Amino acid sequence: MTSRRTTTSTTTIRPRTGDATKPVEVSAELKALMRRLKLGRLLDTLPERLALARTNHLPHHDFLELLLADEVARRDREAAVRRAKIAHLDPAMQLQAWDDTSEVRYDRALWAELTSLRFLADAYNVLVMGPVGVGKTFLANALGHIAVRRGNSVHAERADKLFKRLKAAHLDGSYDEEMRKLQRVDLLVLDDLALHRLEATETSDFYELIVERHQQASTIVTSNRAPDEILAMMADPLLAQSAIDRLQSAAFELIVEGPSYRQRQKPALSE
Repeated sequence: MTSRRTTTSTTTIRPRTGDATKPVEVSAELKALMRRLKLGRLLDTLPERLALARTNHLPHHDFLELLLADEVARRDREAAVRRAKIAHLDPAMQLQAWDDTSEVRYDRALWAELTSLRFLADAYNVLVMGPVGVGKTFLANALGHIAVRRGNSVHAERADKLFKRLKAAHLDGSYDEEMRKLQRVDLLVLDDLALHRLEATETSDFYELIVERHQQASTIVTSNRAPDEILAMMADPLLAQSAIDRLQSAAFELIVEGPSYRQRQKPALSE
């Protein structure tokens, strides 16, 4: 008896990589639905995400998670930009823009602690002190941007401008409202405190602001002067002492030294 061996030929089917990576065209109906749901900005990346899902054989729920994560990240970025603008933070003074090769010296361990924003949760203050031009304003703004991105309310203003604004508020009857706004903000950044001598009304306003925010919310102060020198620049020694004592007793002190950081920001000719 003769046995017959049956040979089965196997054909290997390879995926068509060209089709898998080709961006998927989005239908007009889907575009209309997404815009109606205010998801129109997802259309910028949707074709690429669809192609990625097809290439990697993503399950539907993984694809949906990826798509929604894109939208959440975009909205978070745009919200942070809006809040930073409302806070009057300088858009150029963000942590990633700081030139770490500069010869400016400060306590790096303390700076790392400050960028964690744990001081904000504990309602501690930050005093950033040092000579002119070393980057105090930059560092204070950088902390403000981090706070904004984490959903905190921030207000940044040069101290002399703030006190002039409050002086005008005394005259037009809006002082109480302005002070309430400043007291409620999660992080207040006062830049260049005591650059000029503070008169009696300004000293009183500074006192009220610090007392109301003490152990309730965080304040960052930058100054070219040490705390005892700031005291000498205020009209009312008693109010000044009370305010500075509260501010300093609950504050981290970051001393910044070295050559001018501003020199690194000078324009240069293109090669």
